[in-house]
Amino acid sequence: MAPGGISTSPVMWFFYASLPSSLTGGVAVLPAPQNLSVYSTNMKHLFTWSPAVVLEEPVYYSVEYQGEYESLYRSHVWIPSSWCSLTKDPQCDVTDDITASVPYNLRVRATLGARTSAWSLLKQPFNRNSTVLTPPRMVVTKDGSHLVIELEDLGPQFEFHVTYWRSEPGAKEHVKVLRSRGIPVHLATMEPETTYCVKARTFVKLIGRASAFSRAECVEVRGETLPLALALFAFVGFLLILAVVPLSLWKMGQLLRYSCCPAVVLPDTLKITNSPQKLIKCRREEVDACATAVLPSEELLSIWLREGPS
Repeated sequence: MAPGGISTSPVMWFFYASLPSSLTGGVAVLPAPQNLSVYSTNMKHLFTWSPAVVLEEPVYYSVEYQGEYESLYRSHVWIPSSWCSLTKDPQCDVTDDITASVPYNLRVRATLGARTSAWSLLKQPFNRNSTVLTPPRMVVTKDGSHLVIELEDLGPQFEFHVTYWRSEPGAKEHVKVLRSRGIPVHLATMEPETTYCVKARTFVKLIGRASAFSRAECVEVRGETLPLALALFAFVGFLLILAVVPLSLWKMGQLLRYSCCPAVVLPDTLKITNSPQKLIKCRREEVDACATAVLPSEELLSIWLREGPS
């Protein structure tokens, strides 16, 4: 029995328990997300939080941000995130929203049907200058006598400072600045029987910071002797060249000689050897030396009568 002689029944306990809900219009308030934080590595910014604990499903989340410009010159206006409007995941990639190296405020709230939670605000503003830069992943190989490196693609903001050297005491280090995106790049031509080592680090000009250097990777160039079969093949080819080239030159000379200065020989069909008139007497070897004889008409007539018409 309660003080004053009034008993407390189970019905009264249910009334007291449901009083907060009645004060809010009969709608239970969603719990706000907790444990807000930003994980930023190599200029990729991930905003995370603990999900709201409710029995109903699904719960959606909305994220908004506020940069220095919005905070100072636009009356603290909040801008919805580009990728996180009513998302189910308790995280949001805000990389595209963080476009300047200034402090950004971030907040998130839960939504379930017509109900929404209060906004949860990130305790400390986030600045992309605090991103963690890691050494780049790289693959160092040799292509014949060429030293080749392939670096991971981290985005257009990154450049790579690559240092390479001969692995020997007092060797000079060489530095190249690359902006390659997953494409093999030639570094140097290596000398035989030598080991070359390479290390690299990332640099982001937008924030003026560089990562630590990666662990050095080394490759060795061994002296390669010409195989015996290849040497024999080269020797045979050389002998063939010595034999073929003179023969080709001689044949070419013959072709040019007979093409430019041919020997003129009169065909047999044009030579008159049995003519009664014997107008032309020519030797086969001497085409140009010819003799022309004209016989008297009486002798021609007698010959014609004796031999008769053919």
